[in-house]
Amino acid sequence: MRLAGSRRDRLFNLSLRIHRGERVALLGPSGAGKSSLISVINGSLTPHQGTVLWRGKSLRQRTRRQRCEIGTLWQDLRLIEELSVGQNINAGVLGRRGLPWALANLLFTIGAAPCLQCLRQAGLDPQVLAPEGLDRPVQQLSGGQRQRVALARLFRQQPSLLLADEPLASLDPAIAAEVLDRLLEKNADGSLIHGAQAVVVSLHRPDLIHRFDRVLALREGRLRIDAPATAVMPADLEDLYAL
Repeated sequence: MRLAGSRRDRLFNLSLRIHRGERVALLGPSGAGKSSLISVINGSLTPHQGTVLWRGKSLRQRTRRQRCEIGTLWQDLRLIEELSVGQNINAGVLGRRGLPWALANLLFTIGAAPCLQCLRQAGLDPQVLAPEGLDRPVQQLSGGQRQRVALARLFRQQPSLLLADEPLASLDPAIAAEVLDRLLEKNADGSLIHGAQAVVVSLHRPDLIHRFDRVLALREGRLRIDAPATAVMPADLEDLYAL
């Protein structure tokens, strides 16, 4: 896989497969290509060379509904400031709905029950939004609450592959720990509690890799580490982040 940027290539010769049930940490110094790799995986960027396969077929050949099986929590959250909490959560299923449903969501909050369920899954008690509830404008929320709404939108999408681009950045330690719990928690049968079949989380904190099954690490657009988390040694991380 080779992804060209405006002045230089950003990813080089990457070949990897994400397996069902995996919790993958994506590491690397700033500018290593982590966000670019997430954008390639979800189809936001197209590599100049190579192919991204989803369920055995080219992602570019998949329908919009099929591409919605890959969901992304972006670092900048990408909430729609003019809309309410409920409308933003419902944006997670726009790719599976028709135009009449999308227009109805712009006019008023619909699907209240699943929206509230997703909020609880994201760790935000709906009572905090009183008195407006789901009709509360996202502009009025704190940074931590906005993060939970973006996470609830992702859960509303019900993706099979869940991607998160630096979801812990700018969060205080307590909120960051809980957000990571929501992304990685498993049921007793080993399945991820939010329903996704696999999750990839870009991190700026290598001290958290013990929470994951596998580590992918990039440096200057090249894959430097692809190993079980238990096999990644402190020396490997020191080499990865060395100036």
